[in-house]
Amino acid sequence: MPLNTRLIAARTLVRILDGGQSLTSVLENTSSALENSQDKAFVQAVCYGVCRYYYRLQFLLSQLLDKPIKDAEIYALALVGLYQLAFMRVKAHAAVSETVEATHKKSWAKNLINALLRRYLREKENLDAQADLNPSAFYSHPKWLISKIEADWGSETAARIFHANNQFPPMILRVNALQNSREMYLEKLAASEIEAEALDFCHSAIRLLKPVPVFSLPDFESGTASVQDTAAQFAAGLLDLKVGQRVLDLCAAPAGKTAHILESQSNIECVAVDIDATRMLRVETNLQRLNLSAKLIVGDATQPEKWWDGKLFDRILVDAPCSALGVIRRHPDIKMLRRPEDLVALPALQAEILKAAWTMLADDGLLVYATCSILKAENENQISQFLAENSNAEEIPFAENPAKHGWQILTGHNDCDGFYYARLHKTNLSA
Repeated sequence: MPLNTRLIAARTLVRILDGGQSLTSVLENTSSALENSQDKAFVQAVCYGVCRYYYRLQFLLSQLLDKPIKDAEIYALALVGLYQLAFMRVKAHAAVSETVEATHKKSWAKNLINALLRRYLREKENLDAQADLNPSAFYSHPKWLISKIEADWGSETAARIFHANNQFPPMILRVNALQNSREMYLEKLAASEIEAEALDFCHSAIRLLKPVPVFSLPDFESGTASVQDTAAQFAAGLLDLKVGQRVLDLCAAPAGKTAHILESQSNIECVAVDIDATRMLRVETNLQRLNLSAKLIVGDATQPEKWWDGKLFDRILVDAPCSALGVIRRHPDIKMLRRPEDLVALPALQAEILKAAWTMLADDGLLVYATCSILKAENENQISQFLAENSNAEEIPFAENPAKHGWQILTGHNDCDGFYYARLHKTNLSA
């Protein structure tokens, strides 16, 4: 029996909705089972789309059903069908018939899926209008997250963030300065008929006008370029690297910023630490592709005494574990997987890591604190508390500063992911 891509998409979504797995990891396994590139692309588009608009689709489905669907696979299949009809260019009759066919041996579900999808087509205008009146459906975010972001940024700015979260993100490249200039790489892209443009506010960044598979990028396998959002590319420059310095990258996996540090200043001693041994293997692989090397350590950033050699660092990047609410447009399943209680535990962990990192920084050293979050509790409030508790910490302010402390990049600004940076200088109080 030929594979039904709608059924595969539904089964993939069940592992996210019921299993709590990440979309990226589930799709990696799913894609390996699909040989046809068109099938892979369709399943990926549907899964990302359902996650992106889950809260709207969930609302629409609730209006179409007399009672909840208890079968997880059929529930996911209903979402797949609605997403095709509401957001994709798939012909309506094909979307309905193929989704009904995907119910496979569950004959009871065929009539149900057929009926609810056809009813949506008949009543689409009215149902969509109802969804627009429901904030969670309109913004396609959970209610608790809407409230949280509005509390930090106000309703108007929050609305722009929600809109940005639901957009398709651009594909941004970071040019490896050790191998090529940005201008030269733009020429290589043009020769490969890949349309691209330099971003004037970030000297290493190139935006592709249309995403392409990474291995179609010129010299990708030899490390000439990497995929990395513009906001993340600011980290290396903020460290103000100098020849001969000892540099620590904490919570380093998967090594995008580690690599950029080494590309920016190769004549340094770089140590990269991450608590996850599996993710550290990815660090090793990524650095090998770029022909870069660093000392890699699997260790807990809150317990440096278990892995640190006692030699102080001149520069430290704390790429802190966070809610990742600034990268929802790239990982829309975050809206479904994140829980309110996560936002209580994470700031406490970040504070522990920051405190431990400070003990490893030399006098007159510089620490850059970074998150891909847009919440004040993880960002400016975190730094405010740290400054209050450490008299030898001095903030180096940013000219562009919409935050009380540090630099908050809100999702969508300059088409960037949401990101936060703070620069802390360690003063020598005894000097």
